[in-house]
Amino acid sequence: MLTIEGIVEEIIFRNDVNGYTVAKLKSSDGMVTIVGNAAFINLDEMVEVEGEWIYHDTFGEQLKFETIKTTVPSTLKGIENYLSSGLLPYVGPKTAKNIVAEFGEDSLDIIQYNPEKLKRIPGIGQKKLEKISAAYEEQREIKDIMVYLQQFDITVNNGIKIYKKYGKDTIKLINENPYRLSEDIYGIGFKTSDALARNMGIDLSSTYRIEAGLKFVMMRSAGDGHCYLPKEELINKTSVLLEVENSLIEESIKDLIFKKNFHIVNGLESSLVYYAPFHVAENNVARKIVELSKQEFKELEVDIEKEITSIQDEEEIEFGEKQLLAIRESIENGVVIITGGPGTGKTTTINAIIKIFEDLEMKVVLTAPTGRAAKRMTETTGRESKTIHRLLEFSYLEEDMAFNRDEDTPIEGDVIIIDESSMIDILLMNSLLKAINEGTRVILVGDIDQLPSVGAGNVLRDIINSESIKVVMLDKIFRQAEESMIVVNAHKINKGEFPVLNGKDKDFYFLSKNNPITSLKTIIELNSKRLPSFYNYDPLKDIQVLTPMKKGDVGINSLNKELQEALNPESSLKAEKKFGDELFRVGDKVMQIKNNYNLEWKKIKGGLTLEKGEGVFNGDFGYIESIDNEDNILKVIFDEEKIVEYSFNSLDELKLAYAITVHKSQGSEFPVVIMPVHWGPPMLLTRNLIYTGITRARELVVLVGEEKFLHMMIQNNRITKRYSSLDKKIREYIDVFYS
Repeated sequence: MLTIEGIVEEIIFRNDVNGYTVAKLKSSDGMVTIVGNAAFINLDEMVEVEGEWIYHDTFGEQLKFETIKTTVPSTLKGIENYLSSGLLPYVGPKTAKNIVAEFGEDSLDIIQYNPEKLKRIPGIGQKKLEKISAAYEEQREIKDIMVYLQQFDITVNNGIKIYKKYGKDTIKLINENPYRLSEDIYGIGFKTSDALARNMGIDLSSTYRIEAGLKFVMMRSAGDGHCYLPKEELINKTSVLLEVENSLIEESIKDLIFKKNFHIVNGLESSLVYYAPFHVAENNVARKIVELSKQEFKELEVDIEKEITSIQDEEEIEFGEKQLLAIRESIENGVVIITGGPGTGKTTTINAIIKIFEDLEMKVVLTAPTGRAAKRMTETTGRESKTIHRLLEFSYLEEDMAFNRDEDTPIEGDVIIIDESSMIDILLMNSLLKAINEGTRVILVGDIDQLPSVGAGNVLRDIINSESIKVVMLDKIFRQAEESMIVVNAHKINKGEFPVLNGKDKDFYFLSKNNPITSLKTIIELNSKRLPSFYNYDPLKDIQVLTPMKKGDVGINSLNKELQEALNPESSLKAEKKFGDELFRVGDKVMQIKNNYNLEWKKIKGGLTLEKGEGVFNGDFGYIESIDNEDNILKVIFDEEKIVEYSFNSLDELKLAYAITVHKSQGSEFPVVIMPVHWGPPMLLTRNLIYTGITRARELVVLVGEEKFLHMMIQNNRITKRYSSLDKKIREYIDVFYS
C-alpha cells in the first residue's frame, strides 16, 4: 500500500449516491489523480490517501485509494472553499467569503467554539446562526463516520440515514451490533448489515446473526402485509437467507419468544409466529371493535324518518334503500361499516348521518388515514377532518413516535367517522381504537375493492369477513353517477367485465399504442399539449400520471424525467439542485416520501407568519418554490399555503411527482388520471390495481397502451394472500364473552 499526502486541487467527478470520486491531488511529488469513495472531501483540503496504482486506458495512471483521511483546511482559500461547499445551510460562496474576510484563519474555530460572533456577518441572525452551528458540528462528526462506513461499501445516502438515526454514537452502536441497521434504517437490508458483520468477523452461525435474520424476514413479511408467518415458512425463508441449519433457526425462534420479541400461536395444522407488536395489535383491535359494537345506548330522541324526509327535501335528493339502511344502522349501533364503490352515494349518506347527529347536539369527529384523504373529506362534508395521526395528537421525540390520545386521554366525540378505512393497517387501527371511549359510535367508511393498506393487516376486509359487525354494502349506482363512464367502468372492472372505451363526449378513453416508448411519448403529449389545450386543464395541478411500476419506460423514474423536461424545462431563470439520481428544479411537482413528524412548516401571507406547525407526511404533494444555492435551502409549498424548508442534505425525503405509483395515490382524487397499460409483473397487473387507479379520477381517465394487458389486469383478480387473523379473533372474542 502506498501513502500520499496532498491538497485537493480539483474534483473531476463525484457520484452523490455512492460517493465515488475522481480528484486531482497536489502532493510533494506533483499532481496525482486519485479515485475511490470520498463523499466529503472538498477543494483545498489536506488529505492523506492509502492505496495502489492502477492504469486507466483513457485517463492513464491513477491512485485507487482504500482509505482517506482529511484534516481541517488551514489556508484562507481552503477554509473559504470548505465553507462554501454546500455542507452548511445558509452558507454559500458569498457568505463564506464574508466569514473568512471577518475572521480569517480563525473562521472554523469561531463557528465551533464562539458561534455568536457570526452575527457580525450580514444576513446571519440568531436562527440561521443556530442552524449553521449545529450543521457544522454534524458535518465534523459525519465526515469521520462516512469514512468508517465507506470501508463497508455503504453508500453516502445510506450513511446519512444512519447518522441521522444514531448521531455521534454511530460507530459505537454499529460495532456493538451491526445487524441493528437492517432493523432501524429504512433502505438498508439484511444483506448489507450481514456483509458488514462478516467483515467485522461475526460468525455465520452466531445467535446474533440468526436472530437478526429472523427479525428481518418477519419485518419484510410485514411490509408485504402479513401479521404473522406459519412457522415452517418462517424457518424456510430464514434458512434460504442465512444458509444455516434449521435446528439453529428453531432454537433462535424459541429465544425470541422467550425475549417476547415473537409470539407463537399453536394451531391444529401449523404454528403461527407473530412479531409481538402485531399479535398485541390484533388482539386489542378484536376486543375493542367487539366491545364498541356491543355497547347499549340510551334511545335517542329523534324521529329518524322525519329527519330523513327533511334532508331529502332540503337537498332535493332521494335516498336509496341501502343508504336509508346505513343511516338507521349508524344511529342504532356502536360500530357500522359503510362500503361501496364510486357513485353509490357514500358521501351523501355520510353527510346525512352527520346532520342528524349534529341536530341532536352530538359531537361528530371526522378523520382519515392520509392528509389528502382528510382534505377530501373536509371538502365533501364542509366540516374539518383530521388525519388519524393529528387526531391522536402524535408527538415525536428522540426518534420515537407516540400518541398523546389513548385510553387515559380519549378522543372527545360522540361519533367518529373514519373515511378510506381500507388504508388503515393493524398498528394504526390499534392506536385509534385505544383512544375511543366506551359510549362513542364508530362509523368506518371505505371501498374494500381498492388496494389494501401498505402496512401489515387486512383490517377492513377482516372486520367485514368476521360477519360480526353491522355492514351496509352500497351497490346501487345513482342516476347522476351513471352519466360518468368512470363510475360505470369502475363497476364493470370490479365485476370482471371489460369497460366501455372511447364513447363520444364521455370521460373514459383508451389510446391504443403498441409499445411503451410510443405510450411514453403520447403521455407527454397529453400532459403538455392536448389536455391543457382542449380541456383547459392545468398540467401540474389537474393531471396526475399513475403507473403500476417504478422501473421501465413507463415506470415513475422514466415518466418523471420526461414530464419534468416537457412541463418544467431547464431555464436560466430557474435554480436547480442535483441530489443523487434526482434533479430538482424550481416549479417542480414533488412528493414527501416518508413521515417526518418534526419538520417545521409555516403559513405566510404578506410577509407575516400566520401559523406554524410540525409534520410533513408520506404522500403529501407540493411544488418547489425556491432553491437557494447560496444558503443551501430548498423550499416547498404544500397545500398551497404551507412552506417547508429542506436543507440540501435532507432531500432524500422528496421525489418528483409528475408520475406516482397507484399505491401512492390511495386516498387521493385528481381531476384527470392518465395510466400506461403495458406488460408488468403479474403481482402488479391486477384488477384491484386498475380499479384503484381509475377511481382516483374525478373528471377524466385516459388509459394509454395495449388492450391485451387491460384484459389481463381485469382477469387477474388474485388478491395476494395476507396472513392475518383479525376476523377469527373477533369471532372468538364474541364466542367467549358474548355467547
